[in-house]
Amino acid sequence: MILMVSVQNLEEAFEALHGGADIVDVKNLQEALVGSAHPLTVKAVREAIPMDRHASVTLGVVPNQVGTVAMAAYAAGVIDATSVKVGFMNTEYDAAVETLLACREALEGFETKLIGSLFADNPLYDGLDAKHTVDMARDGKCDGFLIDTLTKDGRNLFDFLDEPDLRAMVLEGKKLGMSTALSGHVRLEDLDELARINPDIVGVRGAVCQAGDRKSGVHRDAVAEFKRQVLLRETGEIDVRPTSDSVPKIGGVNGGAKTDGWVVIDGTGKTCAGILAALSSQIDLDADSFIEVIIPDVLNTYDIIVWAESGEHKILTQRKDPTGAMRMLIQP
Repeated sequence: MILMVSVQNLEEAFEALHGGADIVDVKNLQEALVGSAHPLTVKAVREAIPMDRHASVTLGVVPNQVGTVAMAAYAAGVIDATSVKVGFMNTEYDAAVETLLACREALEGFETKLIGSLFADNPLYDGLDAKHTVDMARDGKCDGFLIDTLTKDGRNLFDFLDEPDLRAMVLEGKKLGMSTALSGHVRLEDLDELARINPDIVGVRGAVCQAGDRKSGVHRDAVAEFKRQVLLRETGEIDVRPTSDSVPKIGGVNGGAKTDGWVVIDGTGKTCAGILAALSSQIDLDADSFIEVIIPDVLNTYDIIVWAESGEHKILTQRKDPTGAMRMLIQP
């Protein structure tokens, strides 16, 4: 999981970066339920931080006006935002897909990724249920999706969607090759659940503000602590799984490059979606060879386990190598 921090201005963006945020997400919390920042604010953030650091933009709850939203997405591309999040509340499914397809067309030629977003608490507003998120993102030709919340009454993501449902949606998104992100007033105490779900991105604001107050401003120390807690779960120093759910570590098998009947897939630097795609592609080509997959962190091993079980593949061994990476041997 990588950490996305919501900011409202350049000062907060620097605080987030100094704390170790992987993505700075610029938004306007004062506009309606959640809205987009002024383009000059986004431009200032993008120009001030290194290009190798992600600076995304949130459009918030967009109006049911296809051309207006596509123009906003185009502006995000011009500003060179890493991604643009297009969120829907009181919008029919087909209209949301139409809007996303228009945004996809508007972003042609830009590097900016298109992220479709629904809100877990949409039913409170008679809005489009977040359980349509994966289908909407797929049909709208998005690069990924975000599930967030709108309410500001103390409830958060897990008050509206439970862990199994979120896990199923995240895994389905990864199988489709999309980036997956969860947000919505999540706190440090939610990290175990988030780690078991294992989205690519976890988004926060209140949890990384001074005294936990989302209106008080992002603070680098709070960002650093949240990031540290994420890493503790990625490395397995904090085990988020009950013992009975863990795959036993049955020694190891040394493997090098491809040999007869043995293929190594190195997932270093890949997303979980990329690893799953490589595994599926390899088995489509050759269902007889053993596959040793190198997994960069502990949390992604759980996704590989679910993938293997659903495909009736056997996990023969699992071990941690001297670099800290997990190595899993799979028999198709």
